[in-house]
Amino acid sequence: MKGIIGRKLGMTTIYKDGKAFGVTVIKAGPCVVSQKKLEKNDEYNAIQIAFEELTEQRAKKILKKPLLKKYESAGIKPHRIIKEIRTEDVDKYNVGDVLKVDIFSEGEKVDVVGTSKGRGFSGAMKRWNFGGGEASHGAKFHRELGSIGNSSQPSKIWKGKKMPGQYGNKRKTVQNLQVLKVDAEKNIIAVYGGVPGARGSLLLVRSQKKLRK
Repeated sequence: MKGIIGRKLGMTTIYKDGKAFGVTVIKAGPCVVSQKKLEKNDEYNAIQIAFEELTEQRAKKILKKPLLKKYESAGIKPHRIIKEIRTEDVDKYNVGDVLKVDIFSEGEKVDVVGTSKGRGFSGAMKRWNFGGGEASHGAKFHRELGSIGNSSQPSKIWKGKKMPGQYGNKRKTVQNLQVLKVDAEKNIIAVYGGVPGARGSLLLVRSQKKLRK
């Protein structure tokens, strides 16, 4: 398992072999390995990677002291973001190693993890794609939810019922996206398809977990 942190720049079109592909462009890395976790000490194998280097003055303002101390003891400069990736190949990495987008190659499949756009409190039609009632004049049931508890049976609302509520702003993973372009000089990676989040949102690009034919 390998991965890198980045930010979503937006979507565009790439042409290959006379075909058009809608891709998401991600500015990923460089990331620094800030810590190694070993099974004998931490019960599992993983590495922690840091993203978006900060100046010393800015780091003191927005980071808490334990995190500053952690960066200091690791001998690396403070960064804004830190994430953990579980991997069995911990021996391949050392604290201070710099990871760039060239850890992935064109044609490779990846999973992209991010936070979906927050849409606030939404009705049932928008949140769950319900059809709604008749749109004709005289109908008094257009965008309402409808019956949710019935009368005598079950005389209550079951847990998990699809109702209006908070929509979006949740961690989402899109699996098995193909890498169509890697630009190591500009720290750019383009993946075929859409990924969660708005422009500028944080993303984790990692090697695929589930193989798909």
